[in-house]
Amino acid sequence: MAREKRYHVYIMASAGRVLYAGVTGSLMARVLQHKAGEAAGFTKRYSIQRLVCYETFRYINNAITREKQIKGLRREKKISLIEASNPAWEDLALGWGTAVSLRIADSSSPTALSE
Repeated sequence: MAREKRYHVYIMASAGRVLYAGVTGSLMARVLQHKAGEAAGFTKRYSIQRLVCYETFRYINNAITREKQIKGLRREKKISLIEASNPAWEDLALGWGTAVSLRIADSSSPTALSE
């Protein structure tokens, strides 16, 4: 069974809290583009690299409508939206795209899982 497609409206911020809202069908890929500075223009110029808020939608038309709503909000409302789910403005994508190393536990180790 194929996995259902999802669309994301997201808000990214710079360290100085310059905001950018966008829509994408692949949140991880798009956020990693912002973090790598591959998204030319506004986000690159202002070093907007922290994912601070996102919403998920089943249908692209709903996601686009929501993105337009968010872009039309006054800054204070955008800040309220972010702080409702992320009061500390933490990067919700911290660690995305970094290499992960796995370690296989020795079966004689006391921390090894047993059946």
